[in-house]
Amino acid sequence: MNTHDYFPASYAESRARFLRDTRLLQSKWPDSQLETHPLKNHPGLSLDWFWAPPTRPETLVLISTAEHGIEGYVGSAILKLFMEELAPRLNPATTGLLLIHTINPWGMANRCRVNPNNVDLNRNFVLDANYDPALNPAYDELLPLLNPAHPVGNLTLATLGFLGKVIRGLISPGQARIQAATLLGQHRHPAGVYFGGQECQEETAVLLGLFRRALAACQNILQIDLHTGYGPRYQMTALLPSNDPTISSAAAAARFNYPRVQKVDASEFYAISGDMCETFVRLRDAEFPGKNLLAGGFEFGTFGDSLPALIRSLRATILENQLRHYGAKTEAIAAAIRAEFGELFFPTELRWRQKALADARQALTGILRAYQLID
Repeated sequence: MNTHDYFPASYAESRARFLRDTRLLQSKWPDSQLETHPLKNHPGLSLDWFWAPPTRPETLVLISTAEHGIEGYVGSAILKLFMEELAPRLNPATTGLLLIHTINPWGMANRCRVNPNNVDLNRNFVLDANYDPALNPAYDELLPLLNPAHPVGNLTLATLGFLGKVIRGLISPGQARIQAATLLGQHRHPAGVYFGGQECQEETAVLLGLFRRALAACQNILQIDLHTGYGPRYQMTALLPSNDPTISSAAAAARFNYPRVQKVDASEFYAISGDMCETFVRLRDAEFPGKNLLAGGFEFGTFGDSLPALIRSLRATILENQLRHYGAKTEAIAAAIRAEFGELFFPTELRWRQKALADARQALTGILRAYQLID
């Protein structure tokens, strides 16, 4: 199969392919079924999943895509690779599947990270519904940088102004504080970047229901959530939740035969409030304490992890958010912003796509072999 053919051109194409490919797996899991949840305010868009329980309730492999909608184009490619190459090698008597296509269908269809309410869903998973407005006070110090409240004008001048603010921010409060303030999430500024919402979102509620269903159905759950954007350009990062004490990054790298594994915390990756995988672990601990759970993710870096690359990523994120809320003075400016934002989460370079598929294949194979699910 041609490399580019793995990567769909639209949400509709990705969904149609997922529905078609899951039917090819149904004969292997006789009790499997396709299920769907149309969005209440956008019924033409839906969360879809393939539920294939094993004959004996031992292990469930759970793969999810497009929590940040635009990341679903790469997620769709990895999901197809898994369904074609690895799912057929599993034993349906002992290993089942829960494959979730497009957690955030509106975001994928509109090539945005957020849902229709501007909520970053990976900052919205809060079990006690305490969307604390006091979270992340450092965010307010950076408001002029993070959330310019006017139409985007001349991109050159906007970039110079942005760089000036970043340089001042690097001096005070410093790079680590900027990164923590932006990426942690916040619940005060609904039009701002990394807004985690002020209530549980529809998509979040659906996923929590599926997580409870998975934990109730099987003793062992392996979850992999697929993301793009952060990290080295040509080396995917396998992620583990910071609140899982059962395995260290170094031990996981050796066990899974994969060179780059990190915990989602400030010391190894970056801290996130309302992270989906960490909430999955909390849910297990609170309601299903006897179950075994590996809840992690794959992060495919795009611009790179150097300081200039991180600044470029932040600029693209801020400009896209500014464009959606306040517009741009010309369509050419808008098109340039959308193109840069697309490259941040869905690179077109053939070499990048080939390496992403190779990294995913290596990591997925290593994890499945470590748990003795494939030879």
